[in-house]
Amino acid sequence: MEQHKIYLTEQEVPRQWYNIAADIKPLLTPPLDPGTGQPMDPAKLRAIFPESLIEQEISDQRWIDIPEAVLDALLIYRPSPLLRARRLEQYLGTPARIYFKNESNSPSGSHKPNTAIPQAYYNKQAGVKRLTTETGAGQWGSALAFATKHFGLECTVYMVRRSYEQKPFRKSMMNMYGAKLIPSPSDQTAAGRAILAAMPDTPGSLGIAISEAVEDALNHDDARYALGSVLNHVMLHQTIIGLETKKQMAKAGIKPDVLVACAGGGSNFAGLVFPFVPDKLAGAAIRMVAVEPAACPSMTKGVYAYDFGDTGKLTPLMKMYTLGHDFIPPGIHAGGLRYHGMSPLVSALLQAKIIEATARTQLACFEAALLFAQLEGIVPAPESSHAIVAAIDEALKAKKEGQAKDITFLLSGHGHFDMSAYDAYLSGELSDYEYPAEAVAESLKKLPQV
Repeated sequence: MEQHKIYLTEQEVPRQWYNIAADIKPLLTPPLDPGTGQPMDPAKLRAIFPESLIEQEISDQRWIDIPEAVLDALLIYRPSPLLRARRLEQYLGTPARIYFKNESNSPSGSHKPNTAIPQAYYNKQAGVKRLTTETGAGQWGSALAFATKHFGLECTVYMVRRSYEQKPFRKSMMNMYGAKLIPSPSDQTAAGRAILAAMPDTPGSLGIAISEAVEDALNHDDARYALGSVLNHVMLHQTIIGLETKKQMAKAGIKPDVLVACAGGGSNFAGLVFPFVPDKLAGAAIRMVAVEPAACPSMTKGVYAYDFGDTGKLTPLMKMYTLGHDFIPPGIHAGGLRYHGMSPLVSALLQAKIIEATARTQLACFEAALLFAQLEGIVPAPESSHAIVAAIDEALKAKKEGQAKDITFLLSGHGHFDMSAYDAYLSGELSDYEYPAEAVAESLKKLPQV
């Protein structure tokens, strides 16, 4: 009987994070100070981040130890299983073997606690009393709310207004963990008030919510800001996913032919694939596919340029694939992927053609999610459905070519709080939307001149 589940013991959970910056130094560009246009002095980040996270953000050390208190909290749900989607294979009639790393068993139901826990820990060590943050679909907000409660911190979450309206039970979960929740844009910050004055009916965006959360942290000495994606230290913390996956593949004799994950800011994609990049650089034939929504196509329709990470222009300038910091995507149900930019580390890999990117429409993703739920019994988050549809496409391609490839995708979270989205899909209320090139071009006109 073939093995369908590959587990690790708690003793096999990685004790270090992998820092990809050590292996791709020539590809990297420094963040810039928006005031001077020169490389950012890391000391300026102390207003929003503790020193320990700033050190990780700029580090080129290949391996960074996971503190024992962080590891102890991670072991609440780690290691996560690597599962074989055998019924999906049979349905597709493909010779390919399809595996998925299941991150949906964490307290908040996604991969996000992998970085929320260390961020809360390092802030607690630095004497911070409260963390501010943004959230789109609510997965990150839920994770940080859990992590701050675990380490005895307060938490304020600015939730993108469209998701705030679409996902009431994500709000309930954050409230259960003790977080204060504010729909964004709000009247609580100057950035929010300015957006509301200009666009009173806006659905909001992650860029706007980031501006509000950063402003909140800057205006309160006892508060700091936490980001759930994009930044280098977030990518670092998420590599525990791929490091576990490599161990599980070695146990089961799985070849990493194709790795697939959804991508909005880049955290779960980086988590799965970064530990495999050294193998590819050494000559391994591994394809790494990042899948984004056609409605928010930063990698497939954006440009590689310096841009702000937020709408209010409070962040440093980062070189990344971007649609422009003023970009406000439509209110698709994959709220966690509605971000105008991509992680600078992921962007550098894409620019160097080490990884590849593709976009998928909403209806195709929900169709794949429904099929996966019916065959494998797991209701995926709308974000994860992007990885599922691309993995299915890869399996059908392998069928056409007659190749028995090993395809592994990341199930970054469950969809238990997204049932209204599935109801809308099943009742025919959802539609596709591909962001027009001319609208992207208009947004890109406002890129800072560097």
